Amino acid sequence: MLSENQVVKSKSAARKAIESTYCGVCDIVEYESFKEKKSSVTRHRETVKAENAPCRLSFEKIAAAVGSDTGAAVTQGVKLFIAPEAEVKSGSKITVTQNGVTAEYSASGEAAVYESHKEIMLELWKGWA
Repeated sequence: MLSENQVVKSKSAARKAIESTYCGVCDIVEYESFKEKKSSVTRHRETVKAENAPCRLSFEKIAAAVGSDTGAAVTQGVKLFIAPEAEVKSGSKITVTQNGVTAEYSASGEAAVYESHKEIMLELWKGWA
């Protein structure tokens, strides 16, 4: 059986291993409502929640089950790997720069949270809902 110290070292090593694969950075932005002080009118604004957060994008091709005369559609799945303490709400705008390419995405759902990282499925950014 592992001692508590060995478990902590093992978890730390796992996190360092995953973070060593991070080759990108991202900015995380949320669309929040606020009330103007003078007029009490509710408005919305983009609020930056994180800047230059180390991350990694992973891409996979997903074949759709529905075919047509020209063949089945193929889409691309995009997954963001980021530190577990990073707060990324569903619908957040995430601008990722990796391998010299910058693209905007939206967090499409809740994150899978592990002790060493978070995994978040992304979609191409289409605008605020």
